[in-house]
Amino acid sequence: MSAIVQTVLGDVHPSALGRTLTHEHLSMDFTHFYKEPPKEIADKFQSGFSLENVGFHRQYPYSSKNNLIFNDLKAKEAVLNDVLAYKKYGGGTIVENTTEGIKRDIDFYKQLSEKSKVHIVAGTGYYIADVQNNSTMGSTAEDMYNHMLKEMTEGCVDYPTVKSGFVGEIASVWPIKEFERKAIKAAGELQSQIGCGVSFHPHREPESPFEIIRLYSEAGGKMDKVVMSHLDRTLLDFDKLAEFSELD
Repeated sequence: MSAIVQTVLGDVHPSALGRTLTHEHLSMDFTHFYKEPPKEIADKFQSGFSLENVGFHRQYPYSSKNNLIFNDLKAKEAVLNDVLAYKKYGGGTIVENTTEGIKRDIDFYKQLSEKSKVHIVAGTGYYIADVQNNSTMGSTAEDMYNHMLKEMTEGCVDYPTVKSGFVGEIASVWPIKEFERKAIKAAGELQSQIGCGVSFHPHREPESPFEIIRLYSEAGGKMDKVVMSHLDRTLLDFDKLAEFSELD
């Protein structure tokens, strides 16, 4: 069987992908991570972005509620403009890494793809435990496996006519919580069964990527089918980075 890529508008051949961004978030809600700003400058975060306050927003990005909402009308308009520019200057495909817990929006991805002619691949899986609702938190590893399998092979639970094209990003904190361990193991088991690609989001602790890979590979996941994101801010020691790159 020839290889295919499952996009939000249907299957395409890998040769049609063109230049590809492999880790983007086109729409999501990150308000869970809001942090109170220092009291002395709290007034700088009471309104939207401006030339007068943009420096404060950059220094304290998680203290700006406006900066953590990526799914309102203004954000979607800005994202559409960016994706149109991406297409204009040679872009072909975007791999969208938003998963359960931070509000994936497949309907919006479809609109973007239709308007821009950029291929968009939606992910499936679970973000960190702290952003899950009570129903999802009660999931077993088997529940997670079945959920991701259905989204990859039949259709997404929130958009049944669209299939996910990969597993990810599967995110975790440190120490890795039990919910997150189940998600990692389920991703490894699923990968070994259907051969899909998998993307992980590790914590900044240098041991985190190693532990994720151990759990994933012990569950059967193949090393040549996995991407470990954000290593640029996780493995700052070159020897550690080299050690990780040699895992097989």
